[in-house]
Amino acid sequence: MCVCVCVCVCVSQMTRMLDIMEDFLEHLSYKFERIDGNVTGPERQQSIDRFNSPKSEQFVFLLSTRAGGLGINLATADTVIIYDSDWNPHNDIQVGVVYLTSQG
Repeated sequence: MCVCVCVCVCVSQMTRMLDIMEDFLEHLSYKFERIDGNVTGPERQQSIDRFNSPKSEQFVFLLSTRAGGLGINLATADTVIIYDSDWNPHNDIQVGVVYLTSQG
């Protein structure tokens, strides 16, 4: 079990990179959530709710920039890691705005 001092969102434009991060987290037996373009609406909301739960054991949320930002509220995160920048800088700015908005 991991004793963590931060709750983070790792953002990548490439789902293959998220696959590698997922394999690494599973290898260490860390709990995490993930949303990419293949996650359906109900699964997506359940994942967000589990991550934001006060008693959540997940401290990492893997997020694809291609997942669509509509309705993604990860307000419990205190750290955002943009793993690889998008060719469209507006997408990276959008991630920062979402983070800053959630911090109040």
